[in-house]
Amino acid sequence: MKGVSPGSADKLRKMLAFLDDMEEAEELHLLPAWRAHMLSGNRKGTWSLTVTRNLRLTFRIDASEREVYDLDLQDYH
Repeated sequence: MKGVSPGSADKLRKMLAFLDDMEEAEELHLLPAWRAHMLSGNRKGTWSLTVTRNLRLTFRIDASEREVYDLDLQDYH
């Protein structure tokens, strides 16, 4: 968690644990504070979760394998 504030690091741990435990993508909508949504355009198929005002956790989901992959922490500003 080098370079990430302690508050963001804690939230990221919770997000990663949730992603690891979830059964299907629709469960992401159970936590509205994370503002889960699918990206569009050339990022179609990629999910985004809000970590902080500027940081987003983006990832893809392989539903058939029940696997989250291509995780990235992005600064949107």
